[in-house]
Amino acid sequence: MELYEQYENVIEEFKEVHKQYEALKSSGFSTQEIRKDLEHMEEERDQLIKKIDRLKMKETHPNVEAMLSVAKNLREERDLAENLSRQKMEQRNALTHAEQKIQRLNQQLKELKLSSLGATPETLVQKLEESIKVNSYLVKEKLPKEIATQKKYIIDLQKIISQPALNRADLDQINNKKVNNEIHDFIENRMRNNNPIDDKLSLFRQQVSILSHKKERAAEELNAARSELAELQTQLEAKKLENKGGEGEFLKGDEFKRYVNKLRGKSNIYKKKRQEMAELKTECGILSRTVDILQQKEATLTKTLAQLEMQKGVSGFHSAQDELEKVSSMKAELDERKGQTLEEMSVMVQKLNIKIAEKKARLAPVIKELRPLRQQCQDMSFEYDQKKQAYDSCALGLESNISKIEQEVNAYKEEITEAEHMYHTLNVKIQMLEKQNERVAEEIKSYVSSDAADKKKSIREQYNKSIQEQEAKTKVLRELQKEVKENQVHNEKQMQMWSNLQKLLECKKKCREEENRSNKVVSSGTTDRLIL
Repeated sequence: MELYEQYENVIEEFKEVHKQYEALKSSGFSTQEIRKDLEHMEEERDQLIKKIDRLKMKETHPNVEAMLSVAKNLREERDLAENLSRQKMEQRNALTHAEQKIQRLNQQLKELKLSSLGATPETLVQKLEESIKVNSYLVKEKLPKEIATQKKYIIDLQKIISQPALNRADLDQINNKKVNNEIHDFIENRMRNNNPIDDKLSLFRQQVSILSHKKERAAEELNAARSELAELQTQLEAKKLENKGGEGEFLKGDEFKRYVNKLRGKSNIYKKKRQEMAELKTECGILSRTVDILQQKEATLTKTLAQLEMQKGVSGFHSAQDELEKVSSMKAELDERKGQTLEEMSVMVQKLNIKIAEKKARLAPVIKELRPLRQQCQDMSFEYDQKKQAYDSCALGLESNISKIEQEVNAYKEEITEAEHMYHTLNVKIQMLEKQNERVAEEIKSYVSSDAADKKKSIREQYNKSIQEQEAKTKVLRELQKEVKENQVHNEKQMQMWSNLQKLLECKKKCREEENRSNKVVSSGTTDRLIL
């Protein structure tokens, strides 16, 4: 029974150790990784120790303050050098900008000198007046118009952003407004074309509009030419800087010829553009002058017409007549437009009716074919609903049965595992009992047999032998204990004597050392003896 209990304890210990092993195995930590981590940590520790040693050496350096002051001075000098280099770069950039500005001003001066060759004060004044007129037109008329259009565009965008999302009704309303505006524009153009009054004012207005359009086109071309000239000047400055930066490199042979031909072509283009700019400037000046003259003539004619009406006693007759003619022509135009729209609407209605009839004729056989299909679809949908209900009820029943069967299967599995566990434990117990029975049979056999060798193999003989050995050992130990007790007093006296001897020798040693210190050497022919 004791052996069986030991066996059970060993099995339990094995189970615990196996559980710990499995837990360590499933935790993801391997011995190699732990060793690597330990090696890495040891390396980091060595590095930190080295750093600490270096810092301690630096701290214990005798000239720490002097070294710190030198390092501070070095840092200040480096900062000063960086500031000086930065200032040097800024000065260089400023110098290059100044050189570029000087070159640009020299180029402008050369152009002015070239343009002033053979020029008279009258031509110079005329050119200045033309340039002033062009610039004043750009500043006073063109740019304000562009600014107004941009502001209007921005306001429209802000309105669009602030308004909510458009629906179909809003889109229809916008389309209607657009159509109405187009109708009004068309009516005004037609009235303007069919106006019976063929006086000078309409001609003057037409000429003024044409001249304003020409002025706008000329201003746009002038802005384009100026922007192109500015781009060419920037390219020229860049090329000059490149040529200046690459000093010592010269064009040779065919490259120089190609460069000269290219330069000639560009110079010819530049001359043509400059001539076109001069022509545009002159044309713009002429057009602006004609516009001023026409405006003055229009003002004088309106004044004379008003004076004549005042003299005849019919002041405002011309304007009233113009308004009446405009209203009558607008009414006639609207009536005509209404008639046209009604005719167009009637034609459109007829076309729509014809199209509807055609579509009905085309769709009639399709509708006939669709009716039985529709009935068939309804029948199939009804049948589908019934089948679906039956399927759902059957699926619910099957799911409930499946859950019950799964529960039963799980219960059976648990019972099987318990039975297997019981089976294995019983097998182990049976094997242990068989082993015990075998050992008991062998013990009885060896006890009964007359052979001395078999008796020695028996457990009883082994235990008796071990008992005899232990008894012999205890006997020897008791004799030793008795001997120690008998010699205890003598040994204690011997220990006391040895301790006294040690104290005596130490005392003599101290006395000898004191004599040596005081330099009093005493010589004697006798020898020291120790008497015990």
